Amino acid sequence: MAPKRTKTNKNPSPEPNGMFSGMVVFLVENGVQSLRLQIWKQKLIQMGATIETRLSKKITHVFAMNSNALLQQMDREQLQRFKGRVLLFQWLEDSLRLGEKVLEDSYYVGVDSEGKGDPVKSPVKESADGNTSGSDEPSPQKKMRSSLEGLVDGADKQNNAVKNSPDSPSSSDSLPFALSSTIMSPRTPRTPSQNSSLPYCPPDLNRNITEIFGKLINIYRAMGDDRRSFSYYKAITVIEKLPYKIESADQVKDLPGIGKSMQDHIQEIVTTGKLSKLEHFETDEKVRAISLFGEVWGIGPATALKLYEKGYRTLDDLKNDDSLTYAQKLGLKYFHDIRTRIPRNEVQEMEQLMQKAGEEILPGVVIICGGSYRRGKASCGDLDVVITHPDGKSHKGFLPRFVNHLKNMKFLREDLVFSIHSEEGTDSGVDTYFGLCTYPGRELRHRIDFKVYPRDIHAFGLIAWTGNDVLNRRLRLLAESKGYRLDDTGLYLATQASGGKRGAKASASLKFDTEKEVFDFLGFPWLEPHERNL
Repeated sequence: MAPKRTKTNKNPSPEPNGMFSGMVVFLVENGVQSLRLQIWKQKLIQMGATIETRLSKKITHVFAMNSNALLQQMDREQLQRFKGRVLLFQWLEDSLRLGEKVLEDSYYVGVDSEGKGDPVKSPVKESADGNTSGSDEPSPQKKMRSSLEGLVDGADKQNNAVKNSPDSPSSSDSLPFALSSTIMSPRTPRTPSQNSSLPYCPPDLNRNITEIFGKLINIYRAMGDDRRSFSYYKAITVIEKLPYKIESADQVKDLPGIGKSMQDHIQEIVTTGKLSKLEHFETDEKVRAISLFGEVWGIGPATALKLYEKGYRTLDDLKNDDSLTYAQKLGLKYFHDIRTRIPRNEVQEMEQLMQKAGEEILPGVVIICGGSYRRGKASCGDLDVVITHPDGKSHKGFLPRFVNHLKNMKFLREDLVFSIHSEEGTDSGVDTYFGLCTYPGRELRHRIDFKVYPRDIHAFGLIAWTGNDVLNRRLRLLAESKGYRLDDTGLYLATQASGGKRGAKASASLKFDTEKEVFDFLGFPWLEPHERNL
């Protein structure tokens, strides 16, 4: 019998002496994702702040994503009369991350006499050694970011170059996430260092739930049930962002992706510390074996079932099966290696190694590590590498030379898939390599994928191979609602089949230079890579 739910408040109780005690806040909601806004509101109230829905004299702080969002909701005269502080939401984000209120100097949003927005840097005292600081000890946020002095909001001056100087950041990574996308010209191809996203560091206070859901994802995926697997995937991305420990399913019943069934699972986990559904799967011999086989690279649900029906139950059993392909045998041989996650700093070093090696073969080549690394995750399951060349033609024939060069360097070790289409123009001209690599000085194998795209469809490849799955699915559905088909090779007009069914896609894709142009065309709000962990 399932335990009865205990009634608790949906939100944690406010702390009268919390970090934000005494703050009376007005939130400019333009440009803020609904889930993020909901979490910020909840945390502000929990930690002592009061949120008002109208601007008044008692407001102490106004928060906005950037000056454009601010000016869409408040006019210049209101702002001139306002005596409180207008800050970027990034101040709130950084304060929550550090567990204390950071200094506000670098987070002010100001408006000039013409109503144009600029982030404003408060006057600071210059110390004897020439460093600008409000005190001898650098403040927490100054350790985290470069000064924002001199930067402008990109909506007004998007194409202006940002010069490297002691007073301005050297790359967009130094900026708050709300501003970084507007400083750099969206048409400028980015180098790997510029593409390395801000770290994605969710609170992850509910691992007791997300770890169980993660196991269910693997089980359903191995069984070929993508629908259920995806539902748990969506739930994890919501739960890991919550800034509080879940004590009752009532706290999450209004969150996206958390339906009635998921709420029941959460309630069972927080009450008993386990989930009966997972325990059932783990004790079912067939499910356990198929799930295990499905985790071997190259073995899908149908093959896993056939192997089970042959009487195999363990990985050692599979070593005696002659029906496995060469790639599947490699997946079996390096099963435990491939399952080992790769620390973010090592992925960054390998990306730099690949960029340098690529430049030795083809100057100007753009090599970007996508996937969870580009989304800012602390570790990665594999390396998804997206490659192009700005001139639109030199990418042809690059991949075989690149692979051979990396093999000579003992970086690439074994091949899994290798297909070349750029020279013949087949398969949208995309070249593909899947294989195994090693971090310099080690023998531990990691999965690595290369996709080489022509420059005019590179943006689509970058979106697809950055992810996450939730975002990619939303973009595909949005494209279909507008009469298009979206995949990693382009955006195509869709033909209408009989009976209202989805037809084939047109032969030629629309052309866009950047990811942002694709987002804009589809009418989807622009997200920096580290914001795509939906």
